[in-house]
Amino acid sequence: MPGAPLPKSPLPLLLLLLSLTTGLVDAISILGLGKVFTANMTGNIVFLGFAAAGAPSFHPAPYIVALAAFLAGAATAGRIGKAHAGGPLGRWLTLAALVETGLLWIAAMVGIGFEANAPDARLLAIVALTALAMGFRNATIRQLKVPDMTTTVLTLTLTGLAADSRLAGGGNPNWQRRIGGVAAIFAGAVIGALLVMRTGLTVPLLLAGALVLIGTLACARHPGAAQTLA
Repeated sequence: MPGAPLPKSPLPLLLLLLSLTTGLVDAISILGLGKVFTANMTGNIVFLGFAAAGAPSFHPAPYIVALAAFLAGAATAGRIGKAHAGGPLGRWLTLAALVETGLLWIAAMVGIGFEANAPDARLLAIVALTALAMGFRNATIRQLKVPDMTTTVLTLTLTGLAADSRLAGGGNPNWQRRIGGVAAIFAGAVIGALLVMRTGLTVPLLLAGALVLIGTLACARHPGAAQTLA
Protein backbone atom coordinates (compact mmCIF):
# COMPACT_ATOMS: atom_id res chain seq x y z
CA MET A 1 0.00 0.00 0.00
CA PRO A 2 1.42 3.40 -0.99
CA GLY A 3 2.42 5.44 2.03
CA ALA A 4 2.29 2.46 4.41
CA PRO A 5 5.15 2.39 6.94
CA LEU A 6 7.95 -0.04 6.22
CA PRO A 7 8.13 -3.07 8.55
CA LYS A 8 10.65 -2.62 11.34
CA SER A 9 13.89 -4.48 10.63
CA PRO A 10 14.30 -7.69 12.66
CA LEU A 11 18.09 -7.52 12.35
CA PRO A 12 18.82 -5.88 15.75
CA LEU A 13 16.92 -8.63 17.56
CA LEU A 14 18.72 -11.29 15.54
CA LEU A 15 22.08 -9.76 16.36
CA LEU A 16 21.22 -9.74 20.06
CA LEU A 17 20.49 -13.46 19.81
CA LEU A 18 23.77 -14.01 17.98
CA SER A 19 25.54 -12.05 20.72
CA LEU A 20 24.14 -14.52 23.23
CA THR A 21 25.60 -17.39 21.21
CA THR A 22 28.98 -15.62 21.29
CA GLY A 23 28.91 -15.93 25.07
CA LEU A 24 28.14 -19.61 24.66
CA VAL A 25 31.03 -20.14 22.24
CA ASP A 26 33.47 -18.19 24.42
CA ALA A 27 32.49 -20.30 27.43
CA ILE A 28 33.08 -23.44 25.37
CA SER A 29 36.49 -22.32 24.14
CA ILE A 30 37.83 -20.87 27.39
CA LEU A 31 36.45 -23.44 29.84
CA GLY A 32 36.49 -26.49 27.59
CA LEU A 33 39.41 -25.93 25.25
CA GLY A 34 41.88 -24.13 27.48
CA LYS A 35 43.28 -20.64 27.09
CA VAL A 36 42.02 -19.97 23.56
CA PHE A 37 39.29 -17.81 22.05
CA THR A 38 37.36 -18.85 18.96
CA ALA A 39 34.94 -15.89 18.75
CA ASN A 40 37.27 -13.03 19.69
CA MET A 41 40.70 -12.94 18.08
CA THR A 42 42.26 -10.13 20.16
CA GLY A 43 42.87 -12.51 23.04
CA ASN A 44 44.53 -15.03 20.75
CA ILE A 45 47.04 -12.46 19.48
CA VAL A 46 47.93 -11.60 23.08
CA PHE A 47 48.15 -15.27 24.10
CA LEU A 48 50.30 -16.03 21.04
CA GLY A 49 52.65 -13.29 22.21
CA PHE A 50 52.81 -14.93 25.64
CA ALA A 51 53.60 -18.26 23.98
CA ALA A 52 56.33 -16.64 21.88
CA ALA A 53 57.87 -15.27 25.06
CA GLY A 54 57.88 -18.75 26.60
CA ALA A 55 55.24 -18.09 29.26
CA PRO A 56 54.19 -21.38 30.92
CA SER A 57 50.83 -22.95 29.98
CA PHE A 58 50.62 -21.01 26.72
CA HIS A 59 51.11 -23.15 23.61
CA PRO A 60 51.05 -21.59 20.13
CA ALA A 61 49.19 -24.33 18.22
CA PRO A 62 45.61 -23.54 19.36
CA TYR A 63 46.06 -19.80 18.74
CA ILE A 64 47.53 -20.29 15.29
CA VAL A 65 44.75 -22.73 14.36
CA ALA A 66 42.06 -20.37 15.69
CA LEU A 67 43.46 -17.36 13.83
CA ALA A 68 43.89 -19.26 10.56
CA ALA A 69 40.40 -20.79 10.73
CA PHE A 70 38.80 -17.45 11.66
CA LEU A 71 40.46 -15.72 8.71
CA ALA A 72 39.42 -18.54 6.38
CA GLY A 73 35.82 -18.28 7.55
CA ALA A 74 35.79 -14.50 7.14
CA ALA A 75 37.33 -14.68 3.67
CA THR A 76 34.80 -17.31 2.58
CA ALA A 77 31.86 -15.28 3.88
CA GLY A 78 33.23 -12.16 2.21
CA ARG A 79 33.44 -13.87 -1.16
CA ILE A 80 29.99 -15.47 -0.88
CA GLY A 81 28.50 -12.18 0.33
CA LYS A 82 29.87 -10.32 -2.68
CA ALA A 83 28.40 -12.98 -4.94
CA HIS A 84 24.99 -12.36 -3.32
CA ALA A 85 25.19 -8.57 -3.58
CA GLY A 86 21.91 -7.24 -4.94
CA GLY A 87 20.11 -10.46 -4.05
CA PRO A 88 17.54 -11.10 -1.33
CA LEU A 89 18.85 -10.48 2.17
CA GLY A 90 16.81 -13.38 3.54
CA ARG A 91 18.51 -15.85 1.22
CA TRP A 92 21.97 -14.68 2.26
CA LEU A 93 21.05 -14.82 5.96
CA THR A 94 19.69 -18.35 5.57
CA LEU A 95 22.84 -19.55 3.81
CA ALA A 96 25.05 -17.95 6.47
CA ALA A 97 23.02 -19.56 9.25
CA LEU A 98 23.23 -22.99 7.62
CA VAL A 99 27.00 -22.71 7.30
CA GLU A 100 27.52 -21.52 10.87
CA THR A 101 25.10 -24.02 12.37
CA GLY A 102 26.61 -26.87 10.37
CA LEU A 103 30.11 -26.05 11.63
CA LEU A 104 28.95 -25.75 15.26
CA TRP A 105 27.05 -29.02 15.07
CA ILE A 106 30.00 -30.85 13.52
CA ALA A 107 32.11 -29.49 16.38
CA ALA A 108 29.46 -30.82 18.78
CA MET A 109 29.80 -34.29 17.28
CA VAL A 110 33.60 -34.12 17.56
CA GLY A 111 33.18 -33.05 21.18
CA ILE A 112 31.19 -36.11 22.26
CA GLY A 113 33.09 -37.66 25.15
CA PHE A 114 35.80 -35.00 24.96
CA GLU A 115 37.34 -34.19 28.34
CA ALA A 116 37.84 -30.48 28.97
CA ASN A 117 41.30 -29.24 27.97
CA ALA A 118 42.41 -32.72 26.86
CA PRO A 119 45.55 -32.28 24.71
CA ASP A 120 44.50 -34.37 21.72
CA ALA A 121 43.73 -33.74 18.06
CA ARG A 122 40.05 -33.23 18.78
CA LEU A 123 40.85 -30.06 20.71
CA LEU A 124 42.41 -28.48 17.63
CA ALA A 125 39.54 -29.76 15.46
CA ILE A 126 36.92 -28.10 17.71
CA VAL A 127 38.99 -24.91 17.82
CA ALA A 128 39.19 -24.88 14.02
CA LEU A 129 35.50 -25.58 13.45
CA THR A 130 34.21 -23.00 15.94
CA ALA A 131 36.70 -20.34 14.82
CA LEU A 132 35.73 -20.99 11.19
CA ALA A 133 32.08 -20.50 12.14
CA MET A 134 32.81 -17.29 14.04
CA GLY A 135 34.93 -15.88 11.22
CA PHE A 136 32.11 -16.58 8.78
CA ARG A 137 29.66 -14.92 11.17
CA ASN A 138 31.79 -11.82 11.71
CA ALA A 139 32.16 -11.19 8.00
CA THR A 140 28.42 -11.68 7.54
CA ILE A 141 27.59 -9.18 10.32
CA ARG A 142 30.06 -6.71 8.84
CA GLN A 143 28.14 -6.73 5.56
CA LEU A 144 24.83 -6.07 7.34
CA LYS A 145 26.18 -2.74 8.69
CA VAL A 146 23.87 -2.52 11.71
CA PRO A 147 25.28 0.24 13.98
CA ASP A 148 26.58 -0.77 17.42
CA MET A 149 25.84 -4.47 16.90
CA THR A 150 29.03 -6.47 16.30
CA THR A 151 27.84 -9.62 18.20
CA THR A 152 31.39 -10.54 19.29
CA VAL A 153 33.44 -7.52 20.44
CA LEU A 154 32.37 -5.29 23.32
CA THR A 155 35.34 -2.91 23.69
CA LEU A 156 34.00 -0.38 21.17
CA THR A 157 30.46 -0.91 22.47
CA LEU A 158 31.48 -0.03 26.01
CA THR A 159 33.58 2.88 24.75
CA GLY A 160 30.57 4.22 22.88
CA LEU A 161 28.35 3.88 25.94
CA ALA A 162 30.73 5.96 28.01
CA ALA A 163 31.97 8.45 25.40
CA ASP A 164 28.48 9.17 24.04
CA SER A 165 26.75 9.27 27.43
CA ARG A 166 25.10 12.37 28.84
CA LEU A 167 27.81 12.43 31.48
CA ALA A 168 30.31 12.95 28.64
CA GLY A 169 28.09 15.54 26.96
CA GLY A 170 26.61 13.16 24.39
CA GLY A 171 23.09 12.12 23.52
CA ASN A 172 23.27 8.41 24.37
CA PRO A 173 22.61 7.20 20.79
CA ASN A 174 21.66 3.54 20.45
CA TRP A 175 22.16 2.98 24.18
CA GLN A 176 19.51 0.24 24.21
CA ARG A 177 21.37 -1.74 21.56
CA ARG A 178 24.69 -1.27 23.29
CA ILE A 179 23.45 -2.36 26.69
CA GLY A 180 21.50 -5.19 25.08
CA GLY A 181 24.66 -6.47 23.36
CA VAL A 182 26.61 -6.44 26.62
CA ALA A 183 23.79 -8.19 28.49
CA ALA A 184 23.37 -10.81 25.75
CA ILE A 185 27.02 -11.84 25.73
CA PHE A 186 27.04 -11.89 29.55
CA ALA A 187 23.95 -14.10 29.61
CA GLY A 188 25.40 -16.41 26.98
CA ALA A 189 28.61 -16.74 28.98
CA VAL A 190 26.67 -17.66 32.14
CA ILE A 191 24.55 -20.24 30.31
CA GLY A 192 27.56 -21.60 28.46
CA ALA A 193 29.65 -21.92 31.61
CA LEU A 194 26.90 -23.80 33.43
CA LEU A 195 26.42 -26.17 30.49
CA VAL A 196 30.14 -26.80 29.95
CA MET A 197 30.72 -27.52 33.64
CA ARG A 198 27.72 -29.83 33.90
CA THR A 199 27.47 -31.51 30.49
CA GLY A 200 30.69 -30.95 28.55
CA LEU A 201 31.01 -29.34 25.13
CA THR A 202 28.40 -31.07 23.00
CA VAL A 203 25.22 -29.64 24.55
CA PRO A 204 26.27 -25.96 24.44
CA LEU A 205 27.54 -26.36 20.87
CA LEU A 206 24.23 -27.92 19.81
CA LEU A 207 22.34 -25.13 21.57
CA ALA A 208 24.43 -22.39 19.95
CA GLY A 209 23.83 -23.86 16.50
CA ALA A 210 20.11 -24.26 17.11
CA LEU A 211 19.74 -20.65 18.28
CA VAL A 212 21.61 -19.38 15.24
CA LEU A 213 19.50 -21.43 12.83
CA ILE A 214 16.07 -20.82 14.41
CA GLY A 215 16.68 -17.12 14.99
CA THR A 216 18.01 -16.50 11.50
CA LEU A 217 15.24 -18.42 9.75
CA ALA A 218 12.67 -16.41 11.73
CA CYS A 219 14.44 -13.19 10.75
CA ALA A 220 14.65 -14.20 7.08
CA ARG A 221 10.89 -14.79 6.97
CA HIS A 222 10.10 -11.42 8.58
CA PRO A 223 8.68 -8.76 6.21
CA GLY A 224 11.34 -6.37 7.44
CA ALA A 225 14.03 -8.59 5.92
CA ALA A 226 12.55 -8.26 2.43
CA GLN A 227 15.39 -6.17 1.11
CA THR A 228 18.52 -6.73 -0.91
CA LEU A 229 22.03 -7.30 0.34
CA ALA A 230 24.14 -4.21 -0.33
